[in-house]
Amino acid sequence: MSIKTVGVIGAGTMGNGIAQVCAVAGLKVIMQDIADAQLQQGVDTIAGSLDRMIKKEKISAADKQKALSNITTATPLEALSDVDIVIEAATENESLKLEIFQQLDNIARKDAILASNTSSISLTRIAGATQSAERVIGMHFMNPVPMMALVEIIRALQTSDETYSRVHQLSEQIGKVPVEAKDSPGFVGNRILIPMINEAIFTLHEGIASAEAIDQVLKLGMAHPMGPLALADLIGLDTCLSVTRVLHEGFGDSKYRPCVLLEQMVDAGYLGRKSGRGFFRYD
Repeated sequence: MSIKTVGVIGAGTMGNGIAQVCAVAGLKVIMQDIADAQLQQGVDTIAGSLDRMIKKEKISAADKQKALSNITTATPLEALSDVDIVIEAATENESLKLEIFQQLDNIARKDAILASNTSSISLTRIAGATQSAERVIGMHFMNPVPMMALVEIIRALQTSDETYSRVHQLSEQIGKVPVEAKDSPGFVGNRILIPMINEAIFTLHEGIASAEAIDQVLKLGMAHPMGPLALADLIGLDTCLSVTRVLHEGFGDSKYRPCVLLEQMVDAGYLGRKSGRGFFRYD
């Protein structure tokens, strides 16, 4: 059964990016968040992203208008009661996600797929919060969603083959490359990426080099398009800390322990680009 309607929970960076790629692919999208102001900001972000695509001649002005017309917004979760798939992109907080999936289990159609964009939390645990765990799956998009080709598809222990097949097909339909990963802390991408970022923070914390120098080494010496500290600022230091803690708790290995500087930065509210300051300033 093909997917034609998509519900996206969360209008933030990941949510509006997911909504955008689905709408550009011709799917009808309902983007849900708890406040109208956040929804409007999400729609404005999508419009700005589409404008940049027009300037790069990747789409036309008519394509932009068609994509925007495919997106509606709503504050009640009940607005997603008749979509083919719900993709949850709420804050990376386990208790919040479990609560959302418990509600979705009662709200969504019984044949609807319930997907999470979680970057590190166990899909098996999320699925276990529902009475229909076989339809729960992970769709971990990369940031920024419109530009990054990868989608990690994570099966919960309970996920059915049909659910996986439909999500694999949807990923290709919206122009992404699906890669299957087992349900393990951090999956593949963040299990490798976040420890690298954390080690870069240790290197800064120990005074080995400046933030600028650390990023230059990775960009010029390893051909990374962006240094690890600038990347941490883009991801959000609170998100980096959350994923690091999931890895540390999940594996019980001290090599995943978060650097104290990362914890202090988050405590200080220096969260990266979204707060205007992280390892670099964004005034």
